Amino acid sequence: MLRFFILLSLFTHSCVAAPKAPVAAGAAPAKKWLTLNGQEPAVVARGGFSGLFPESSAPANDMAISTSSPGLTMLCNLQMTKDGVGLCLSDIRLDNATTISTLFPKAQKTYKVNGQDIKGWFVLDYSADTIFSNVSLVQNIYSRPSIFDGQMPVAAVEDVLGTKPPKFWLSVQYDAFYMEHKLSAAEYLRSLRFRGISVISSPEIGFLKSIGMDAGRAKTKLIFEFKDPEAIEPTTNKKYSELQQNLAAIKAFASGVLVPKDYIWPIDSAKYLKPATTLVADAHKAGLEVYASGFANDMRTSFNYSYDPSTEYLQFVDNGKFSVDGIITDFPPTASQAITCFAHQKRNLPKTGPALVITHNGASGDYPGCTDLAYQKAVDDGADVIDCSVQMSKDGIAFCHDSADLTASTTAMTSFMSRATSVPEVQPNNGIFSFDLTWAELQSVKPQIESPFLTSSGFQRNPANKNAGKFTTLDDFLEFSKTKAVTGVLINIENAAYLASKKGLGIVDAVKTALTKSTLDKQSAKKVLIQSDDSSVLAGFEAVPPFTRVLSIDKEIGDAPKPSVEEIKKHADAVNLKRTSLVTISQSFATAKTNVVEEMHKAKIAVYVSVLRNEYISIAFDYFSDPTVELATFIAGSGVDGVITEFPATATRYLRSPCSDLNKDQPYAILPAEAGALLSVAAKEAQPPSSAPNPPLEAKDVIDPPLPPVANLAASNATGGTPPKTPPASGTVATTASLGFSLVAMLALGFLCVA
Repeated sequence: MLRFFILLSLFTHSCVAAPKAPVAAGAAPAKKWLTLNGQEPAVVARGGFSGLFPESSAPANDMAISTSSPGLTMLCNLQMTKDGVGLCLSDIRLDNATTISTLFPKAQKTYKVNGQDIKGWFVLDYSADTIFSNVSLVQNIYSRPSIFDGQMPVAAVEDVLGTKPPKFWLSVQYDAFYMEHKLSAAEYLRSLRFRGISVISSPEIGFLKSIGMDAGRAKTKLIFEFKDPEAIEPTTNKKYSELQQNLAAIKAFASGVLVPKDYIWPIDSAKYLKPATTLVADAHKAGLEVYASGFANDMRTSFNYSYDPSTEYLQFVDNGKFSVDGIITDFPPTASQAITCFAHQKRNLPKTGPALVITHNGASGDYPGCTDLAYQKAVDDGADVIDCSVQMSKDGIAFCHDSADLTASTTAMTSFMSRATSVPEVQPNNGIFSFDLTWAELQSVKPQIESPFLTSSGFQRNPANKNAGKFTTLDDFLEFSKTKAVTGVLINIENAAYLASKKGLGIVDAVKTALTKSTLDKQSAKKVLIQSDDSSVLAGFEAVPPFTRVLSIDKEIGDAPKPSVEEIKKHADAVNLKRTSLVTISQSFATAKTNVVEEMHKAKIAVYVSVLRNEYISIAFDYFSDPTVELATFIAGSGVDGVITEFPATATRYLRSPCSDLNKDQPYAILPAEAGALLSVAAKEAQPPSSAPNPPLEAKDVIDPPLPPVANLAASNATGGTPPKTPPASGTVATTASLGFSLVAMLALGFLCVA
């Protein structure tokens, strides 16, 4: 059974692929690294691919090797059984990473470890045979997959060495504790004759000195590990912060240091980066390599990284001033791709492939959506197409905002709570709607960054920019786009029928007027994408050939039958589909890939997928909790024509890397995930129940009734007559004199708003 796990690497994707044919000499200039020796930083896999599988299990080790850089270093945390066998586990206690507590529920003990009383099930209380025969591994971090729990045995050090990793690192954390109980890590290493061990690290100076001569003969590198600055090093009884002040002394018994990552880039209480310390420079000056630990894709870190793990790795290896010599991570493929594919990437590199990077409310992962700052950030990040979801003010001003409801993305609740009302034609919940406020009133409120996972998971976006920026009118947005190096714009139109019939606001005509004013309807240099979930809205732009009409399909679909596709073709040139219409997801696992893209492409309909986000909780386990692998899955795997994202920097960095081009002769490539492959590896009884497939798209889902004429509410209220059938050319309220409202009508509207 366990050997079947090794086959995983044949079925699932790898983030950085195994080497292809060597690239011809001189094909690309060698990268210059600011490491101690000028070589590429090492990727060190802590317990193999422990971000996905239980630590140091067979599949964790095999997957780490098959998906990472060729020079990968495998790290094993040494623990010792009572009969002196070495195991690979991060803690001296078994209970957090194995099934020990269920097998021996009354065997819990308390030991004093480094001066502290620790309670649990300790490795040194059990023989190796007891552990190998009875105990199995579990994932020790709650947010990671649990479907592999209880299926894999604990690994011996020799088991991991047997996988023949390119390099092997043994971390000895508790030698002093084991020595107190008549177990010696040094003697265990001598029994192995240090064979196959490239690196040994320890936070205990005495241990490193005791094996110095043996390690030297075996050419095994010794690394001194720093713990929390206030913790006490057991040999010298000094704080680690004190030892840091004399790095030259460490050079006498070690060739490098291992430090938690915040020793190098500290983070303040608000979770923003502080200036880098001088530790790397000081260590390099003393002739010491520097390795940084604590990296994981599914760990919240600084807001500076925009929830993109590759950005964090690059901060440590490609900041222009220094580079660490190695990264210790639970997700070695992501570290490998950051170093191999993204480091030293020039911002002006051309994209590989035709896929468009389209924003969703600008760079709304970093700034409040649809604000001037969000759009400028999107341009700076290299987005191809910036978007404006058009909303209308009560007095007919068209502006950019994600939703007609202002409650989540503005401070309107503080000023206009009494104007909250129910509009079931727009949304099921009450809201404060832009069409009930004048433009002057709208300008009195501030934009507010939306954090889509704040309520469910506590993930907040960039609080320093929570209310930054200002709203942008459609006219200003179009003028902005004309002056920037973007391929085009996407104009999203929703609620047109309601606005016309109930509010007397012609949003379609407002968009047409703005586009004519900007002259974007009379040129072909920039793309103009008109998007709507209403086919009748798109029909209003049929007479403007340069425009690309995009039908937004909000429902999840599992198939696109020919009649439905033919109906789409009558109204649109492209579709905007949900991610789950391309790859179905069940309990954070990708279960199947649909054929929707292929069916659309047969009819020459472009496909855009939305909405892509960086937060790891929105990303399937199959994508390694890595937004870059998700991008590869949709672009290289499904062949979409564009991705709609709130973090355009992540998408453009991927597309500018040669690693995104699977047809290019190169040593590495960022490969797409294969839906269902990861889930199939788990035991059947551990897999989530199969869910019903998404329904197919039906032709009736595409067809919408014709848009009603724009109601002349002022005339209707004044005379009691029916509104004129011809909408006003301006697309705004039929009469600009709001004083034309009768007192009775105003009072009635007031009561509605209060309700």
